[in-house]
Amino acid sequence: MGRGKIEIKKIENKTSRQVTFSKRRNGLIKKTRELSVLCDAHIGLIVFSATGKLTQYCSEHSNMPQLIDRYLTKEGLQLPDLNDDRDDLRHEIEILRRETCKLELRLRPYHGHDLASIPRHELDGLEQQLEHSVHKVRERKKELLQQQLGNLSRKRRMLEDDNNNMYRWLHDEHRTGIEFQQAEIETKPMEYQQFLEQVQYYNDHHQQQSIVLQLPTLPSEIDLSYHLQLAQPNLQNDPTITRVD
Repeated sequence: MGRGKIEIKKIENKTSRQVTFSKRRNGLIKKTRELSVLCDAHIGLIVFSATGKLTQYCSEHSNMPQLIDRYLTKEGLQLPDLNDDRDDLRHEIEILRRETCKLELRLRPYHGHDLASIPRHELDGLEQQLEHSVHKVRERKKELLQQQLGNLSRKRRMLEDDNNNMYRWLHDEHRTGIEFQQAEIETKPMEYQQFLEQVQYYNDHHQQQSIVLQLPTLPSEIDLSYHLQLAQPNLQNDPTITRVD
C-alpha cells in the first residue's frame, strides 16, 4: 500500500514535530550530498531547528566561509578582496586620472580658455572646427523647426477640412429640412387648408364665447328698455310713413 499524502502545515505536537524534523533533516542532508557528488556542485546547507540548534553541511573541497563570501560577492553585498591586485589597481587608476586631465585640457580652448598659449595656425583650426560645429547645430535646429512647422500645417489643414465638412453637413441638413417641409405642404394642400379653416373656426368660436360670457357681467343699473328701443325702427325718419295727427 502507498503512503498517504501528508498535509503541509505546522505539527502542533512538540514530540512529533521534533521526530519529523530529525528524519527530514537527515534526508535533506543525504540528498544534498548526492547532488554535490553527482553534479560536482558546491553546496552549503545551514539549518536552525526550532530550539536554535545548528546543523550544517558543506560539499567536499569547500568550506562554509568561502561559500558565504562567494555568495556575498556574487550578489554585490560585499566587495571582492583586492589585497593581491592592489598595486595593479592603483596603477590603472593613475593612468585613467592622467587621461582625464589631458581631455580636460584639450576641451578648455573650446570654452574660450587658455587661448594665449595657442599658436595662430592652431587657432585657425580651432575656429574652423567651431564654425563647423555651429553650422551643424544650426542645421539641426532648422530641421527641427521645419518638422514643427510641417506638423502645425498638417494640423491646420485637418482642422479646416473638419470645419468645412461640418459646415456642409449643417447646410445640407438645413436645406433637407426646408425641402421636406415644402414637399409636405405641396403633397397635402387639402389637409393644410383644412387645418387653417379649423384654426379660423376655433378663433371665431372662441370670440363668440367671449362675447356671450361677457353679457351677464353688464351692470344692473343699465335700463334694458333703452336697449330695446334702440332695436325698434325710427318711424319719424322713414319717408314712407305719413304722420297722422
